[in-house]
Amino acid sequence: MNIFRAVLIAVSAFAPMLATAETLSTETGPVTVKAVIIGLNEPWAIGFLPDGGMLVTERGGRLLHFTPLGDVQTVGGLPRIDVNGQGGLLDVLVPRDFAESRDIFLTYSKRQGRGSGTAVAKATLSPDGNRLQDVRDIFEMSRGTSGGRHFGSRIVEGDDGYLYITIGDRGDRHSAQDMSIEAGSVVRIARDGRIPADNPFRSVEAARPGLYSIGHRNPQGAALDAQGNFWVVEHGARGGDEINFVEPGLNYGWPVISYGTHYSGFSIGEGTEKEGLEQPAHYWDPSIAPSGMMIYQGDMFPEWRGDIFVGSLKFDMISRLDVNGKSAQEVERISGPETERVRDIRQAPDGSIWFLSVGNGAAYRISR
Repeated sequence: MNIFRAVLIAVSAFAPMLATAETLSTETGPVTVKAVIIGLNEPWAIGFLPDGGMLVTERGGRLLHFTPLGDVQTVGGLPRIDVNGQGGLLDVLVPRDFAESRDIFLTYSKRQGRGSGTAVAKATLSPDGNRLQDVRDIFEMSRGTSGGRHFGSRIVEGDDGYLYITIGDRGDRHSAQDMSIEAGSVVRIARDGRIPADNPFRSVEAARPGLYSIGHRNPQGAALDAQGNFWVVEHGARGGDEINFVEPGLNYGWPVISYGTHYSGFSIGEGTEKEGLEQPAHYWDPSIAPSGMMIYQGDMFPEWRGDIFVGSLKFDMISRLDVNGKSAQEVERISGPETERVRDIRQAPDGSIWFLSVGNGAAYRISR
């Protein structure tokens, strides 16, 4: 059912409609940016469907299906979502086998007793695209905690077929070093919720078996590179936003080490480095409030292949970073009226780059 008629521009399989193309300046020359979808209410994530359509989540609890013909459907059948502070309906993953399985995965904040925590739901999208079927939670944090902060929560399908989920420290910084709860971690699970036998902390007494890495603050962006390596970007405190090259069984330091300070101005933990704790691949000071993350692998912009793109909620821009092994360095900030509070950024199947602007309530496409 159509709930509103969004502006859909003539790109890929979308029906042609009138729209104005603008230009963004980049170090490699001007690129075209177009508003493809407008009228969104706090959009959080976008996922591309193989038929040319897409799914968009809104934090307030709405999942929208944009069809190749330009129709917009509100998808029914979602799990009960606890919309609280930064929590709500968060990421969406369209797996590689969607054309055969029609499975999708959602991350969201779930009520757990008197608290709430990050959960992952698996569902099947109905043939007409307007309802989720066979909805079931395949993961949820071991216990809910109070407060509406730091849920994470990106979900990525690894080259190994497992799901990698980022979870924030829920505003309780010390929990990121407590392996009896998944707060402040990356979790690795199978698509049915089973825990892989080779997860790195399974032999650690009292550790949650899904843990893959620990010591994260609030990772709101995650992506694979061309070699299948897993990267995350996470909010620091006052300064100290980080990109991390995530490897199994490692501790990324929060809150023992950090390049930021508390909002009060006091120092955090024991300094910026400590034996046994990992250094970030890159950090920002002052903070940019990073969110969505993408590592470009397309053909439309060959000069950007392998670069990391991160949306900024604070400085209204897209950060482009050059990668050298396990390190990254910011080389450019791409900005314009369209890049107001960038929440998500993705590579489309045709190699164009799409991003969600919370400030403008819109999805944009960057192309040649």
